[in-house]
Amino acid sequence: MVDSKIKLAIVGVGKIVKDQHHPSIIKNPDYELVATASRNGFLDGIESFKSIESLLANRKDLDAVSLCMPPQYRFTAAKFALEHGVDVLLEKPPGATVCEVNQLEKLAVMNDCQLYTTWHSRHAPAVANAKRFLSQPQLKIEEVLINWKEDVRKWHPNQEWIWQAGGLGVFDPGINGLSILTHILPASFFVETSILKFPENRAAPIAANLSFTSEDGYRIIGEFDWGISGGEEWNIEVITDQGKLILSSGGAKLAIDGEPQEVEQYSEHGEYESIYREFSSLVSNRKSNVDVSPLALVADAFLLGERIILESFDE
Repeated sequence: MVDSKIKLAIVGVGKIVKDQHHPSIIKNPDYELVATASRNGFLDGIESFKSIESLLANRKDLDAVSLCMPPQYRFTAAKFALEHGVDVLLEKPPGATVCEVNQLEKLAVMNDCQLYTTWHSRHAPAVANAKRFLSQPQLKIEEVLINWKEDVRKWHPNQEWIWQAGGLGVFDPGINGLSILTHILPASFFVETSILKFPENRAAPIAANLSFTSEDGYRIIGEFDWGISGGEEWNIEVITDQGKLILSSGGAKLAIDGEPQEVEQYSEHGEYESIYREFSSLVSNRKSNVDVSPLALVADAFLLGERIILESFDE
């Protein structure tokens, strides 16, 4: 708990704010949600502005902002906030490019501000347990498989920005799986091959097949698809010499050699509640937490990607 409440504003009010950010903030006694800034969205009972410029001009008492607009527009808003001495939380992915986020990290230092690149899936209930298992000193990883598949019509209906350049397409959800992998695997890894599947009427891919090589020599195979119907597949399988680990349901469930493991049970907002607890600690202790590794992997997938054009995709 900080000495006084963090006066916080949300910039960019859309579905994820109403589903996750707002409920998580109001449950946390460290925060006072004082305002929002958004071209079209608002929260009942909270002072609203149309832009971050108007917000900061009128709320001189602001301590921090949570930036939740599409990543293509996040750099300008984050830069403006940092230059005005305001701490910044970035919804995932933290920006449209790796260089943008690197520059924001420099600006945070220059302006004595705190910057937090959030990766909500790392806060899923079973992720910490999986990391502990894979961190055993004598354990040897042999192979990793990641399947991250869902229906864009269900999870991002009519959100055209995701299909635009910089919107990431299938990697908007897929980066969640990569954020878990970069957190739980003890060795770093890099993209080896990339096949990207683009609908002919879209600027971002709907599916991807990736392979990675780790510095320890094992291979990682990834399948990402945003066009499936029915249930989701958010699974990571790690084959080791001490058993097969399966992290499923986006990191909510864990099994080792087929035996379910006990994990802490979260509420439906648990990942974001954890994010805001960490941000409060960072603000209180005047520390930043910046990690671009999942975004760098996605960028490399685009750099190395063999492009396959599919028929048009319309919602």
